[in-house]
Amino acid sequence: MPMNPMNRRHFLKAAAVTGTGLTILRSGTLFGQNTPNKKLNIALIGVWGRGLAHHAGLAKENVVALCDVNELRFPEALQKFPGAKTYIDWRKCLDHKGLDAIVCCTPDHHHAHIAIWAMNRGLHVFMEKPIALSVEEIRLVRAAYLKNKHKIATQAGTQRHANPNFARVRELIKDGAVGDLQGVFVWGNRQLRQPGYRPALGTPPSTLHYDQWIGPSPYHPYNPEYFSGKAGANCLQWNMFWDFGTGQIGDMGAHTMDLAWNALDAGLPTSIEAKGDPFNPDVTPVELTAHFNHPANDWRPAIRVSWYQGGALPTAPKPWIDLNKIGHGAMFKGSKGLLVADFNSRMLIPAADSSDLTYYKTRKPEEVTPPIGNFQEEWINACKGNLQTSCNFDYNGLMTEQMALGLVAYRAGKKLDYDGKAGLVTNAPEANAFLKRPYRDGWPING
Repeated sequence: MPMNPMNRRHFLKAAAVTGTGLTILRSGTLFGQNTPNKKLNIALIGVWGRGLAHHAGLAKENVVALCDVNELRFPEALQKFPGAKTYIDWRKCLDHKGLDAIVCCTPDHHHAHIAIWAMNRGLHVFMEKPIALSVEEIRLVRAAYLKNKHKIATQAGTQRHANPNFARVRELIKDGAVGDLQGVFVWGNRQLRQPGYRPALGTPPSTLHYDQWIGPSPYHPYNPEYFSGKAGANCLQWNMFWDFGTGQIGDMGAHTMDLAWNALDAGLPTSIEAKGDPFNPDVTPVELTAHFNHPANDWRPAIRVSWYQGGALPTAPKPWIDLNKIGHGAMFKGSKGLLVADFNSRMLIPAADSSDLTYYKTRKPEEVTPPIGNFQEEWINACKGNLQTSCNFDYNGLMTEQMALGLVAYRAGKKLDYDGKAGLVTNAPEANAFLKRPYRDGWPING
């Protein structure tokens, strides 16, 4: 008698339990075991672009379904996963019989819908960043995860989080290497300027299901440039447009802010202000500076976290430090010094040239945070075991909501007070309209 999807997922989770307790699985523990019941049945939604980066890791599981709006992307994916069934419409793919989990690598404007639909079906979800576009969407995705976290594992695709430097930065900040934290500054720069949505040009080929690519977003006419560029950079052809993405702040900003967010134990900001390029109703700003004020917690004072993009930068702490050479970085200012870091390196700078760091005691080897290992494997092991990941939709949802609020404040053109519990701007009610985004008929977010 075949096992139904929910029972199968319970079996997979139980298979990771030994004796009377739960074994916390190390990265890679389950790989190499060829018993079919110990492999996940996974759908890869969006097989090109970021989807290509998942091919190798997913080959160790059962990829039973492939979904893409471009039929020309299937042959390469089918070479890797020859037994998979192909779909054009992700809504049909999510109902594939026996599915355990999905990996979503679609354009950003589909993310919230796919995540919520999948979690409503009890599926584990790996979602490329950002997990959603608007504040409302992000809160709905996070709420759906919190409702189902006892039975599913989620991971947002901020894979740089697994770099050991993220843990080292957190340890330095929490252990007082810069003294009392006074401010945090984060920056990045990877966005192309566009005057507006691309003009209508030609007709889509028969192998490209353009209406499905538009999905829940308002309709914009076909232009082949939306589909140009290399696999790792195609997102730069569409993610700067309001209906398709969030621009730099939700693109590489998702990685760079994570470097700071991981070290702060922050919730949602209580106030936000932002400025940047003159507002364009089609295109997100290239240049943007946003400030987020966070209350104190049990180990640090209240702080301001600042984001800079498009050439805007914080003031360099020393004349000999050129922040322009750190394309994506974070700087932590404290009472006793500064920490400047990028994804893979860090530099601790005393507050005064004559200062030393004798006040700071390094951790013993056994106190150092162990490495996460492979980011994708962490999620796969969590699906089969204790459901715990380092970038679940709770952790990442709060960070992504903060970044989206930066765009809300930019559009409002004023400092906003924010009630994070209610998800509402309290001092400028008109700004609450920017917390949402419009959808086309026939695309409910909670399917």
